[in-house]
Amino acid sequence: MHILLTGGTGMIGRRLCRFWIEQGHRLTVLSREPAGVPARCGAGVRGIGQLDELKEEPIDAVVNLAGAPIADRPWTAARRKLLWASRIGLTEELLAWLGSRQQRPTVLISGSAVGWYGDGGQRTLDETCAPVSEDFASQLCIAWEETAERARDLGIRVVLVRTGLVLASEGGMLQRMALPFRLGLGGPLGSGRQWMPWIHIDDQVALIDFLLNRENAEGPYNACAPHPVRNREFVKRLGKALHRPAVLPMPGSVLRLLLGEMAGLLTGGQHALPSRLQDAGFSFRFTELQTALDDVFTRR
Repeated sequence: MHILLTGGTGMIGRRLCRFWIEQGHRLTVLSREPAGVPARCGAGVRGIGQLDELKEEPIDAVVNLAGAPIADRPWTAARRKLLWASRIGLTEELLAWLGSRQQRPTVLISGSAVGWYGDGGQRTLDETCAPVSEDFASQLCIAWEETAERARDLGIRVVLVRTGLVLASEGGMLQRMALPFRLGLGGPLGSGRQWMPWIHIDDQVALIDFLLNRENAEGPYNACAPHPVRNREFVKRLGKALHRPAVLPMPGSVLRLLLGEMAGLLTGGQHALPSRLQDAGFSFRFTELQTALDDVFTRR
């Protein structure tokens, strides 16, 4: 299978490339630095700087994961514009390119996040639920999904992957969270009661491959382990995995002062469950948080 990836040099994309190369698939990654793609994604992965470089070369599937990191810095007006363009703008570009082709892929798997639901409070959220509240992160995910869904009009199967906190050893939000713990400064964020949907990187890769190959899979899927935990429990388990205390809370008022609206990513949460994945027969390898965290930090 020939798979085109956007965001292929990111944390999830790199792992997908390695996984699919081992399976014998042919991979092309759209990147601002195409010459560096083989070094980052694997020697057999081709990098391109523009979609037109593919001409009418057949593509079997597109995996759209591109997007500037949402939690790297506060949401200034310039940062919001960049976050929007890197997701919605690039997806619109991808759709225009797909519409111009005679040969089209059978499936588009497009990234999203459980932030689509907004701050869900104590509600249990599966894929049948509407957004509970709307902040910038929710609006971003809603627009991203709505844009990707337009590929259905081109006869393409569309899968939307709403990802939780990805547990991985090679970067991402978990490694930024781990830093204060290593300094002995870790603890609950805000009230500590907010839910934290999480997923091990191996399960994230496996479920994307599962949805790629399941011909009747379409629409949204919550990409998170079946047992989410509250923030207070998460930091307790993280501290245990790092052999560090987790007793210094960070009040929500301080987070809002430091981060503005972006603090909602840490003080809010979603009690999201992977109902559609489990109904489809996907089996998670990591269902318990402590086992997943221990695995991640052992790998380091």
